[in-house]
Amino acid sequence: VHAVESGGGSVQAGGSLRLSCTASADTYNTYSGRCMGWVRQAPGNKREGVASIRSNGSTRYPDSVKGRFTISRDDSVNTLYLEMNSLKPEDTATYYCAGAVGYCDPQADFEYWGQGTQVTVSS
Repeated sequence: VHAVESGGGSVQAGGSLRLSCTASADTYNTYSGRCMGWVRQAPGNKREGVASIRSNGSTRYPDSVKGRFTISRDDSVNTLYLEMNSLKPEDTATYYCAGAVGYCDPQADFEYWGQGTQVTVSS
């Protein structure tokens, strides 16, 4: 395990959650100058990248979460965050923090860092 994700839970539709991912120094430093992001996967579904952030702070999101999710980073504590607002039942999934060495986009070839944190949104 290269990181610990936290902040998941059960909320009603319209609610908010803030996910955190604190990585080991080696893992964080490997990707902090390249690409980091959050990926989610629900049972029976393909994994979906929901946010990416480059070393210069630029971010990208798929249309499914744009305007509702915000990715951020704190390099001083090797931590990646995902602020999720206006949550919908379709956001229910296990969320993983991840890094990529190639093109930086939510669809990047991300490598998971940890065990994930469960987010459940009820209607």
